[in-house]
Amino acid sequence: QVQLVESGGGLVQPGGSLRLSCTASGFVFSDYDMNWYRQAPGKERELVAHITAPGGITNYADSVKGRFTISRDNAKDTVHLQMNSLKPEDTASYYCNAERVVITTTGRRRDDYWGQGTQVTVSS
Repeated sequence: QVQLVESGGGLVQPGGSLRLSCTASGFVFSDYDMNWYRQAPGKERELVAHITAPGGITNYADSVKGRFTISRDNAKDTVHLQMNSLKPEDTASYYCNAERVVITTTGRRRDDYWGQGTQVTVSS
């Protein structure tokens, strides 16, 4: 059974920090690129951070550059999002996503798994 379980969300004051974690099971974690998305009420889902399967390449949304850091520990099947200098605009549900494209002789297959989400609220 494929499962992604997020944790670490909560209520924090502006300027504070949180570390989100996502632990995977039911698939080969090290074969998948990992993403953190977020979605606030009334807004589109936004890609916050991305890390490649080997863990050597990362990308971030402009809104979080310099404040958030994505990392992964393939030995523990876990990806993290360290969130510093949090702002009220960061308030959203944060979702862990695993993705992989497999190319075969007959075509391509996309594997795409999602966690249940964890709420982050930044407020004084």
